[in-house]
Amino acid sequence: MPQTQLSPLLSDLQSLSCVRDVGRVTGVSGGLVRVQGLGALARLGDRLRLVRRDAPPLEGEVVQLAEGHLTMLPEDGLAGVSLGDRVVLAGAARIAPCDGWIGRLIDPMGRPLDGRPLPAGDTPRDLLAPPPPAAQRRGLGPRLGTGMRVFNTLLPLVQGQRMGLFAGSGVGKTRLLGHLAQHVQADVVVIALIGERGRELGEFVHRVLGPDGMARAVIVTATSDQSPLLRRRCAWTAMCVAEHFRDAGRQVLLLADSITRFAEAHREIAVAAGEAAALRGYPASTAHTIMALAERAGPGTQGMGDITALFTVLVAGSDMEEPVADILRGVLDGHVVLDRKIAERGRFPAIDLPRSVSRSLPEAADEAENAAISEARRLLGAHDENEMMIRAGLYAAGSDPLLDRAIGIWPELDAFLAETESQGITDSFARLRLLLRRAGSQTGRSG
Repeated sequence: MPQTQLSPLLSDLQSLSCVRDVGRVTGVSGGLVRVQGLGALARLGDRLRLVRRDAPPLEGEVVQLAEGHLTMLPEDGLAGVSLGDRVVLAGAARIAPCDGWIGRLIDPMGRPLDGRPLPAGDTPRDLLAPPPPAAQRRGLGPRLGTGMRVFNTLLPLVQGQRMGLFAGSGVGKTRLLGHLAQHVQADVVVIALIGERGRELGEFVHRVLGPDGMARAVIVTATSDQSPLLRRRCAWTAMCVAEHFRDAGRQVLLLADSITRFAEAHREIAVAAGEAAALRGYPASTAHTIMALAERAGPGTQGMGDITALFTVLVAGSDMEEPVADILRGVLDGHVVLDRKIAERGRFPAIDLPRSVSRSLPEAADEAENAAISEARRLLGAHDENEMMIRAGLYAAGSDPLLDRAIGIWPELDAFLAETESQGITDSFARLRLLLRRAGSQTGRSG
């Protein structure tokens, strides 16, 4: 048998041990299990397996440590747990990604969800890893083709950039993620579906992403009915998979949907562990947890690839100041806002351009391209500021040359934001310049 086929088996055999550290259940309260006998051996975040007498084993995690005992947060209900039940220390949660994971659907523990055996890599990786040294990381790379004119021009996405996608429910966020997963230039696409509804998981895999998208993707998922431990770990596992391919020199696109559900899962765990809620119901550790996750994405060091990341945030009522959105917006390289009013009039993607920004600019474009971007934004901004007056018929043509031009170009420029393309970035800018020149000539003739 080839060595490559024996490697996963050898890795599993090396991890086996005839000795297990065992504790005992001494109390159950408020959804937590108190365990004695492991306090001096376990670490925060270690995995535990509680062996029930008349039910399957119950998995959980260490969330508190004290002299002589520890506290376990289980992944499922506590029915069947008895005083004196054995609790086995399983150690830190690790995964061992490899190329065989591409095209697969896995859970946060690195187990297959598609009914087929999943190979393991040679080297297990910790889920919580530090980012590359800040002083040694490269800068942002070149622009990436996205298959959409708006991202090719006005909101450029560059190699190693971290962007936020802020949207409410039902405004086309999932459809946009599927398009980007299929069309953004990358070697591997890693997708974290955190707290998704079970029905939407199959729909995303088969209808939104499709066979072509799955051919280069790894999907890590934890559905909404699963434990907060698994929902939080879903983001960490996806990042760990992305880091594996980045360290191998590949260009990785990471799509995490959503950081809001990741933060909510962390809140449940932190509050259960005794941390007080501080910021609109979120514990103080939420900010660091989100920022630590985001910082692991981005450019690598010399010899590494990059992780280009898009993190989604669910904003209720378009509240961009809610805690998760505010925390994430401050550490990313730009954000895209999807607006419900735009979605309701049928334009996809429903991007509110005046409220969206890519911090890769102006470096990501040359002088002529930056001039076209600035002009288009100026016209869209002018129309947006005066939209109510325009729709009410209160604006008199000729009062403001800039607004006259904005009104004239708005239908075509609005349609431009929804256009897909197959020719690349250069073709998208040529199309944008054509619209701007046409609007200028029309304004000149009407004047």
